[in-house]
Amino acid sequence: MIPKHFDPGRVGEIYRVSYQELAAEARSLAARHDIRPACTDERRVGLLLVDVQNTFCIPGFELFVAGRSGDGAVRDNRRLAEFIYRNLQHITRIHVTLDTHTAMQIFHEVFLVDQKGEHPAPMTAISLEDVESGRYRVNPLVADSIAQGDRESLQRHLVHYCRRLSRDGKYQLMVWPYHAMLGGIGHALVSAIEEAVFFHTVARSSQAAFEVKGKNPLTENYSVLRPEVLEGRQGPIARKNTALRDILLGYDALIVAGQAKSHCVSFTVSDLLEEIEERDPALAQKVYLLEDCTSPVVAPGVDFTEKADAAFRGFERAGMHRVLASAPMSEWGAAMEKRG
Repeated sequence: MIPKHFDPGRVGEIYRVSYQELAAEARSLAARHDIRPACTDERRVGLLLVDVQNTFCIPGFELFVAGRSGDGAVRDNRRLAEFIYRNLQHITRIHVTLDTHTAMQIFHEVFLVDQKGEHPAPMTAISLEDVESGRYRVNPLVADSIAQGDRESLQRHLVHYCRRLSRDGKYQLMVWPYHAMLGGIGHALVSAIEEAVFFHTVARSSQAAFEVKGKNPLTENYSVLRPEVLEGRQGPIARKNTALRDILLGYDALIVAGQAKSHCVSFTVSDLLEEIEERDPALAQKVYLLEDCTSPVVAPGVDFTEKADAAFRGFERAGMHRVLASAPMSEWGAAMEKRG
């Protein structure tokens, strides 16, 4: 049931989405195939799309997720779009996360300088030792914009932040290329996925939900459910997204896809699993990970494939399901049946 407008050859391109034409096509297809409004679903299935944005998914953009194949995110999104169209009648609602940044954030080069006053190169890992020794420090020129001019407080926060990352066993602070910049084209959804999400909205009368994450200048925010560090030196600097957590855990089945497998997808699923284990470990059985719709970060000198695969094996051991979008949902096993 792939609509006539879908062109798999254009998934790696940016183009204008023709909303009016899509809406008419979606209503026509729903009528022909007796696709009912999502509000009538007896089994509620959520689809969580993590950061399916141009900045991660279009070749040549800032943080294109190539995987080891070299075109990972493009292949992933081709399968993802087809999955959405084939399963319109089964997906109750789509949740879309949007990584959202401005220039002066703790993980961008402008935030940091070395002892010569030069900015670190993108993809530089900043260790706790680096900031404690003074090898890297806060660029004093950003203090006016994000700390009311208090340079010393911002420097103390940097040390505190790296210490918390180290203590909690998280990734070191990574200097990322400027990406997912608010208001820029890299921030937008991939055109082919935007089409599919909009098409589902009209065909099922189910408004897609959009979750913005990552705007806090003082912390990274891989997971949509929580920033990397919640507490600053003098109190909270961020909060968990408990409202979204409760919505996602309220579905009879939750399907997860997006980019990148090694970072925002894994961190989101890990945080979801932490909540599940606190409530009822059996809830993990209703989570499905579309493993052919996500790829790890692989760049010169950096390959997170093994770390990503290890994380997904851990999710599977906890009870979650690693499935393929190319396989019919009916083949995913009895666990897709409505749970009591």
